[in-house]
Amino acid sequence: MAFGKRKSGFGSDCCPIQRFGRHAAGEDPIKRAQILEGARQVFMNVGFDAASMNDITKAAGVSKGTIYVYFENKGELFQTIILEAKQRIFENLRDALAAEGPAEDILKRFAIGLGTGMTCDETIKAMRIAIGVAERFPELVRSFFGNHPENLIDTVSDFIVARAERGELQAEDPRIAATQLLELCTGHLWKMRLFGLMADEPPPEMVEAMANESITLFLCRYGTSESASPSA
Repeated sequence: MAFGKRKSGFGSDCCPIQRFGRHAAGEDPIKRAQILEGARQVFMNVGFDAASMNDITKAAGVSKGTIYVYFENKGELFQTIILEAKQRIFENLRDALAAEGPAEDILKRFAIGLGTGMTCDETIKAMRIAIGVAERFPELVRSFFGNHPENLIDTVSDFIVARAERGELQAEDPRIAATQLLELCTGHLWKMRLFGLMADEPPPEMVEAMANESITLFLCRYGTSESASPSA
């Protein structure tokens, strides 16, 4: 592999988003996971700026040369950690929306999963780090928050359209409805966690209560008589 210089929106310390996953074919996934876990521990403990490649090599138990075979710099490492964490959370959420059943039940399960994933310690720490370097490395923030192919808005919009065709939901603009749903499900608890007003992860019963109330409110605007579960 060549390590020549290239132009990048991240400057010398980071790499562009499209390089994510470029080494997947023919590489050792166990070694790659070992490196990412070591980097994750360092980033979560000291943040992005204070983290060094030397610290990461020690935490991962590999040589610096080995790291550079898999990742070009710490910016690429951090971005990969963010995207893979996001993909783990969002994959489960997509599965929840793909299930069969009344729209109300599916949306409540989705809301619980979203609230849990967005308020867990690892997600909150990663978001804080990304926000802290947002002005210098905006792609790091766009990886999680921005208009990225893995963004949930498209998936939720598709769900709303499909359920509207069944007569369970009604929305003039599915993307606006999807955005409002995501804000309802995560807004309060997520912001409390992000800004340190809630030190610990919210208990499951709190997440569930917020999710249930959020979906009830959402269905008051976008639901029909067909969207409710039989027990409702």
